[in-house]
Amino acid sequence: MVLSILVAIILGLIFGIITGLLPGLHPNTVVVGLLAISPFLLSFTSPISLAVFITTVATVNTFTDAIPSTYLGAPEESTALGILPMHRFLLEGKGHEAIVLTVIGGIFSLILSILLVIPLVYTLKTIYPFLQKTIVYLLIFSVIYLLFREKKSRFLAIMVFLLSGTLGMLTLNFPNLEQPLFPLFSGLFGISTLLISINSQSKIPAQIITYPKLSKKEILKTTPVSVFSGGLVSTLPALGSSQAAILGTVLLRKITSKEFLLMIGGINTVNFVLSFISLYVIDKARNGAVVGISQILEKITLNQLILFLSICMISGGLAAIATIHLSKIFSHYITKINYQTLVFSIVASIIFLVLLISGFYGFLILITGTFIGMIPTLKNIGKHHLMGCLMIPIILFYLL
Repeated sequence: MVLSILVAIILGLIFGIITGLLPGLHPNTVVVGLLAISPFLLSFTSPISLAVFITTVATVNTFTDAIPSTYLGAPEESTALGILPMHRFLLEGKGHEAIVLTVIGGIFSLILSILLVIPLVYTLKTIYPFLQKTIVYLLIFSVIYLLFREKKSRFLAIMVFLLSGTLGMLTLNFPNLEQPLFPLFSGLFGISTLLISINSQSKIPAQIITYPKLSKKEILKTTPVSVFSGGLVSTLPALGSSQAAILGTVLLRKITSKEFLLMIGGINTVNFVLSFISLYVIDKARNGAVVGISQILEKITLNQLILFLSICMISGGLAAIATIHLSKIFSHYITKINYQTLVFSIVASIIFLVLLISGFYGFLILITGTFIGMIPTLKNIGKHHLMGCLMIPIILFYLL
């Protein structure tokens, strides 16, 4: 058992790095593939080992996905809000420093969330009956608040929210479509940003390896907020890291670029880790990877919860080391290659994967999502409005 768990961690680390570095490829894609072949795999390994593998992949991904967001400008939804601060560092030749900040935020938030597991379990048990009755109203309030908070153009924000929501409803209800979220998110949050970066003829300056100078106050200021906001949205459907980051900036009020990157790094990790608590307490998974684990194990026990949280700590530490080393490599080579050629290659790879996994209809969703996803960047409004693709279907599910 111990040997199989160690093998699962090593393989999970490798796949977590791959999914983190390749834009458009998500841990959920790995999970779906794993579930498809799980009957074969279970003939020579245990369900626990498969669950440990998924846990490691997803944890590692929350650290490594900051690399393409910074160096390639190709974010997933969970890092979309981090683009501007990350790119600000990149254009100053300090892309590596931005990565280190997200890693530090992830590690400290991971440690704090693990330390608070017991009170978090009892808190969720206490408040969930109330949340269950008011979830739809909380989601509607969140939508109204996020739209009202948009200062550039509320009309455009509403249009983007409705367009993405309509696309989300069509996609999620499309018959026999494999991996519907893959083309949906790849278009809304991936290729849309990549195409704009190609058109802008981005010039990346020479990068220098620098490390952030942080005070204890900055870490103590952002870590609890990351855990609180990440933990809150991990219990509510349709809300993700982007919404948690907005909540965090509201709570902190004045926040520097360094603090924002610390916070977004922490939120991405906490959002996944605390999904285990949601699964254990209320038997509901708010994360695709945790959904996969729930399908393999059916019911998670206290001992299994402790095991998975321990795996999160181990894989988080390994991921932090790997991310920093990989960032150094990216920092060295990013200026030595043709940026436009690199980005075009990534776009072509995403299109190929969508056609392979989701077929022609998935490709149409990808193209439609790409055009919708370009609107926020071109009109300088928040990309988080694109999360209407999930929020509208879920709100209508609760209301209807």
